[in-house]
Amino acid sequence: MTALLAERLRRRVRINGSAPLFTFYDLDTGARTELSATSLNNWVDKTSNLLEDELGAAEGEVISMPLAVEAPGHWLTAVWQLACWQVGAVVDLTNPTLPVAVVTGRRWQGHAGRDIFACALHPLGFGFEVPLPDGVRDYAIEVRSHADTYVGIPPDPDAIAWVDSDRTLTQADLVDVDGPSARRLVRAGDPWATCRDSVVTALVTDGSAVVVVGGDADQLARIAESERVG
Repeated sequence: MTALLAERLRRRVRINGSAPLFTFYDLDTGARTELSATSLNNWVDKTSNLLEDELGAAEGEVISMPLAVEAPGHWLTAVWQLACWQVGAVVDLTNPTLPVAVVTGRRWQGHAGRDIFACALHPLGFGFEVPLPDGVRDYAIEVRSHADTYVGIPPDPDAIAWVDSDRTLTQADLVDVDGPSARRLVRAGDPWATCRDSVVTALVTDGSAVVVVGGDADQLARIAESERVG
């Protein structure tokens, strides 16, 4: 049976949980966030419990995720994507009608839905400095009360996991990547390519990812050297 991403993350926690798995740089702000498999799994499990406990999200439920367009490669984007896939929900980038929830970054204005979760994209996962308006929920506040361990039934490998204007992918399709086990440098850009080349490939190949937003060639070269990429 195909090992889906959630199981691969749990396996990484068991085997090498303390080593860096996902490192995020925003060179426009100077932010750097490094997550081990254990830390990433903790965020994913808490978010998975939020999805199930508060939204009743289950296999096949659609989560509209403009966050993946606004902030491809951000570590919180990876958290939300992995949490959706762990509970079997669909990450949809096509502005679907009647999603279970809408997940945004700082640009929550203009989105409509039953539940809108906004992420402040703070390097340490903190929330917004001011209260959000009615109908918009601060993810950092909402996720705190949820359990650190997720216990649920794994989704069907044939369940839809990702939808954008160019592709529809199943849970099994997500892990249909290959390559050597390595520490990869990924320049954030296209939402699916960024997700695939960073956290997905890292989990499938037992590697790790350094994702960079902004910067020039010299800055990227310095990061590649300091992070021992390649």
